[in-house]
Amino acid sequence: MIATMNSIIRRELLIAFRRQADIFNPLWFFIIVITLFPLSIGPEPNLLARISAGIVWVAALLSALLSLERLFRDDFQDGALEQMMLMPVPLSVVVISKVAAHWILTGLPLILISPLLAILLSLSFDSWLAIVLTLIIGTPTLSFLGAIGVALTVGLQKGGVLLSLLILPLYIPILIFATSAIDAASLGMAYNGQLAVLGAMLAGAMTLTPVAISAALRVSVN
Repeated sequence: MIATMNSIIRRELLIAFRRQADIFNPLWFFIIVITLFPLSIGPEPNLLARISAGIVWVAALLSALLSLERLFRDDFQDGALEQMMLMPVPLSVVVISKVAAHWILTGLPLILISPLLAILLSLSFDSWLAIVLTLIIGTPTLSFLGAIGVALTVGLQKGGVLLSLLILPLYIPILIFATSAIDAASLGMAYNGQLAVLGAMLAGAMTLTPVAISAALRVSVN
């Protein structure tokens, strides 16, 4: 199974690097949103630090939605998804591999450019560290939950709006606890509880969503 997962992840990364717009569009969107807020509301450090949690996570949610639609869509259209369903491994293994590749291409770059956020939003070290930790724990959960909506709408011609309606309510708890952790860090308070809840969400998503995604893909393909 590990060899199968590695091959699927390598395949997804190779396809993505051949179509680099799929990688850079969500990242550019995230950077543009983060950049426009200081320009629109002014460079006052206290104001930027106070609203930084909401800015970062709303931009992360929207950039995740921007990249989700292609998670299974191309494989469904060219028949590769049906071939993956016939592989001698559980479909949930294929799902986990594709979601992991999606996170490497979309969530990991957000974490890597996080030092830029500290400069643009006048963040303290504690606030920046809270942003990095919430992104590390929260963005994989976004990918797993988003994959459910993609699997349900993969057979639809124009499922982008429906995908947003299905996924955004599932993203709200992550948004609440992530922004609460960053706010607590900016005030010098402990935020271990918020991180623990985000970790529990990630553990639940890694455990339960592959089964739901597999069932939704079988329904969509059949």
